[in-house]
Amino acid sequence: MAGRLDGKLAVVTGASGGIGAAIAAALAREGAHVALAGRSEEKLEEARKGMGDKTLAVPTDVTDKASVETLMQTATSWAGKSAVDILVNCAGVMYFTCMKNCHTDNWVQMLDVNCKGVLHSIGAALQPMIVQGSGHIINISSDAARRMFPNLAVYCASKAFVQQIGEGLRREIVGTGLKVTDIQPGDVKTALVQNSGADAEAAELMGVTPGTVVGEGWANEWQVMMPEDVADSVIYAVTAPAHVAINEILVEPRDQS
Repeated sequence: MAGRLDGKLAVVTGASGGIGAAIAAALAREGAHVALAGRSEEKLEEARKGMGDKTLAVPTDVTDKASVETLMQTATSWAGKSAVDILVNCAGVMYFTCMKNCHTDNWVQMLDVNCKGVLHSIGAALQPMIVQGSGHIINISSDAARRMFPNLAVYCASKAFVQQIGEGLRREIVGTGLKVTDIQPGDVKTALVQNSGADAEAAELMGVTPGTVVGEGWANEWQVMMPEDVADSVIYAVTAPAHVAINEILVEPRDQS
């Protein structure tokens, strides 16, 4: 049975685990060729097990413009395409920091990965999409793009940047055949907080036990989502009719306040 994304080429950054890997697997199940991008080739290969031979692991550092350009070139050459059809910007890092403690290295890394990484990917994929006359850019931001959480100020700011860049891009490319979707997950059971940064005070204030995953050791009692729940939102957006744009999705655990 043909998948709804047969003939499409998708590139997913941050695909070595968590939400990115779940998105890559969901796109592959729908028939797309999927290039999984992340820094560790070993982790990428582990993530793509069981996804089939229409997937490709491409070690990539999203903070490096040349590395991201190579990713797009490798993916399009592999799939025999002139442009990427679906770009999912999922690479991201999150450190808990109190502003007063001035952990500037953590701050800069969040900006490099969460903000510059998205810009590098858009910059490498956009023009070929415009020439092709179709394409879909999915940015995985966060519910933190909508509200400020104490001890996550820089992370929230980085995700607000992602949301605003997507909205600005969407308004500029009206009429080109392209779509831009911003997906804003709440708490998801991933390893995002396993390296919660150097600020133990901030982690304690957030009720987080460093080295655990979301939902394990947290003070919060609501049921967190699974990565596959976010992947379902991506599939919903990319399989909408051509004339329908899903511009923004906020997806949170039911009981998250």
